[in-house]
Amino acid sequence: MFFGLFKKQKKESSRPADPLVALDQLLENLERQAAEVRKSAATLLALKGDLSRAVERYTRRLEDIASRRAIAEGKGDARAVAVLKRDREQAEALLGSTRDSLERADSDARLLLEAAAELGDRVAELRRERESAAARLTVGGIVTEALRERVARFEQALVVDAARDEVERAHALADIYREELREKEG
Repeated sequence: MFFGLFKKQKKESSRPADPLVALDQLLENLERQAAEVRKSAATLLALKGDLSRAVERYTRRLEDIASRRAIAEGKGDARAVAVLKRDREQAEALLGSTRDSLERADSDARLLLEAAAELGDRVAELRRERESAAARLTVGGIVTEALRERVARFEQALVVDAARDEVERAHALADIYREELREKEG
């Protein structure tokens, strides 16, 4: 019980007294989070390019195997045909898994880009709000009280947690959609 009181006092004392400082901290946290989301999306987009090239490579490999198999069948070389059949099966498996990875990277990248756009919109909205608040604070003390109420509603932890939850929900929805597609195809 004593520890709970200590934590509560510490939390209240870490809250900035100036509403503009609180908004600046919130903006900084949201910008940092948006940068991480954009970085993750860029990583997935780069992976998508690599996977697209791998799909092309495996497709060419299958075409090459098919032409070599036709030649081996024409010559009656049963051992070569058997080896090429195994090669084709392996290449088809690689192509299938690469296409699955490409589809997942594409859908996850889209989801992350949407999340980044939402965070960017939120940052822009908060910047406008901050500029307006700064102008109003110079006018008088009444506005200061209104901003304190606003800051209380926009506590940093809730906003950051909500944004993280949204990203996790987006990934979970992508996974659910992926599973539904697999069930429909399977």
